[in-house]
Amino acid sequence: MSTLTGTRHLVRLILRRDRFLLPLWVLILAVLPMSYAASFFELFPTAAERAAYTAGTARNPSIIALLGPVYGDSVGALTAQRSGFLLVIVGLASLLTVIRHTRTEEEAGRRELLGATVLGRYAGLTAALLVTYAADLLLGLLTAAGLAATGLPAAGSYGYGLAAALTGAVFATVGGLAAQLTETAGGARGIGIAVLGAAFALRLVGDTAGNDWPSWLSPLGWAARVRPFEGDRWWVLALPLVASVLVAAVAYPLSVRRDLGAGMLPPRLGPATAGPALAGPFGLAWRLHRGQLLWWSVGFGLLGLILGGAAEAAGRSVAGNPQLEEIMSRLGGASGLADAYLGATLSIAGLAAAGYGVQAALRMRTEETAGRAEPLLATGTHRSTWLLSHVVFALLGPVVVLAVTGLAIGLTYSISVHDAGQVGRMTAAGLAQAPAAWVLAGMAVLLFGLAPRLAPAAWALLAVCVLLGQLGAVLQLDQWLLDLSPFTHTPQVLRTAWSATPLWLLTALALALALTGLATLHRRDVPTT
Repeated sequence: MSTLTGTRHLVRLILRRDRFLLPLWVLILAVLPMSYAASFFELFPTAAERAAYTAGTARNPSIIALLGPVYGDSVGALTAQRSGFLLVIVGLASLLTVIRHTRTEEEAGRRELLGATVLGRYAGLTAALLVTYAADLLLGLLTAAGLAATGLPAAGSYGYGLAAALTGAVFATVGGLAAQLTETAGGARGIGIAVLGAAFALRLVGDTAGNDWPSWLSPLGWAARVRPFEGDRWWVLALPLVASVLVAAVAYPLSVRRDLGAGMLPPRLGPATAGPALAGPFGLAWRLHRGQLLWWSVGFGLLGLILGGAAEAAGRSVAGNPQLEEIMSRLGGASGLADAYLGATLSIAGLAAAGYGVQAALRMRTEETAGRAEPLLATGTHRSTWLLSHVVFALLGPVVVLAVTGLAIGLTYSISVHDAGQVGRMTAAGLAQAPAAWVLAGMAVLLFGLAPRLAPAAWALLAVCVLLGQLGAVLQLDQWLLDLSPFTHTPQVLRTAWSATPLWLLTALALALALTGLATLHRRDVPTT
C-alpha cells in the first residue's frame, strides 16, 4: 500500500464538507482587491491626485505599518498596498483550513475511523494541503483576472495574484506542521497564529524601521517585495515556494513518528482538582472563552493604535479632491475628513467584532458535536443556563473588542491632534457598532437552537455583510440590498447630530433572535449530529 493511498477520496470528502465555506472566503478575498482598484480609478483619475495621496497617506508610517510599503503612485501600486493586509487574512484562512482537516479531525476521533480503512500514512496531511493549495491558487487566479479586468496591467495583476496564492501556501504548510506538534486543535491554531503574528511583526519592523532586512524574513514581506505593477520581480516568488517545501519536509516525518491523537510536544498537566471558578457553567464558559477574548482584544488594540495614528494624515491627503471628500463623508458621516476615515475604520472593526460574536456563539455547537455538552446537561445544569453562559460572551465579547479598539484609536489620534476629548469620543463611536454585531451573534444562536447543522451558516451571513459594506457603494447596489446588513443602520456617532433609535432597535432584534434560539433549543435533542 502506498503512503498516499486514499488521498483522492479524502480530497473529495474535504471538498464535500467545505463546499460552502471554502468558496466563500476565496470569493471574498478575490473580489476585494478589484474593488480597491476600481475605487482608486474613480477617486484619483489624474497622476497629480495620486501623487498627492501617495505623499500624504500611502507613505504615512502608520499606513505602512498596517498595509506595507508602496513603491509608486500608479493605481496598481496603490491597490497592491491597499490589499496588503488581505495577505494576513489569506494566511489565516489557509492555516485554519489545514488544521481543521488534520488536527481537528484527529481530536474528534474521525481520523481514527478513517485510519481503520485502507489509508496511507501521508494521505490525511496531503489531502488537506492539496485542497488548501488549490483554493489559494484559485484565489490568486481570480484576483489577477479581476485586477486585469479593471484595466490594470496583466503582468502586475498576475504578480500580485501569485504572491497572494503562495503566501497562503506557506501558511497552509505552517498549519500542517502545527497540527503535528500539539494534541489539540486549539493548541495548533495558537501555534499557527503565533507564527502568522511573528511574520506580520517582522514585516512591520522592516517596513517602518528604515532597514528592510527583517521584512525579508517574513512571507508577508516577500509578497510586498514582488513589487507588482512597479518592477514585477518574479524571482521573489521562489522564496515562498522554497519555504513551503522546507516546512513540509519537517511536517511529513513528524506526522508518522507520533501516536495517533498525540502531538510531538507533551501536553501540560493541569491541577489535580478544579478551582472554585469552574464550579458552574459560567465558570466553565469563562475558561473556554477567555483566551480568545484576550487575544482578540490585544490584536485589535494594537491595530487601533496604528489606525488612530494614521487618521490625521488621511484627512489631509484628500483635501482638495471634492469627489473623495464627498465619498469619505458619506462613509464616515463626520464633520471632518479625519472623522470620516475613523468612522469607516470603526465600521470595519464592527464587522470584525461580529466575527468574534459568531465564533463565541458557535462554541456551543463545538461543545455539542465533541460530546462535552451532553454529560454536562445530564447533571443539574439547565439548558437555559448552559446556553446563556456562552451567549454572555457572544454579546459582551464584541463590546470588549470594540471598546478596546475605540480606546486605542482615541489615544493615538488624541496625541496627533492634541485633544484628549477624542479618547472618549472614539470609544463611544466604537461601542456604537456593538448592536449590529449582536444581531449576527443572535442569528448564530438562533441557528444553533433551530437547525444546529446550519449553525455555521452564520459565517455566510457575516460574509454578506462584509460584501455589502465594502462593495455596495462601488457596485451602486440598491438601497434595499444595503439595508439587509445591520451595519447599514448603525448611526454615525461622529456626526454632530445622530439618533439612538436604531441602536435600540438593533439591540431588541438581537435579543429576540437569541431568546428564540433558547426556546428552540428546548425542543430538540442534544446532541444533534
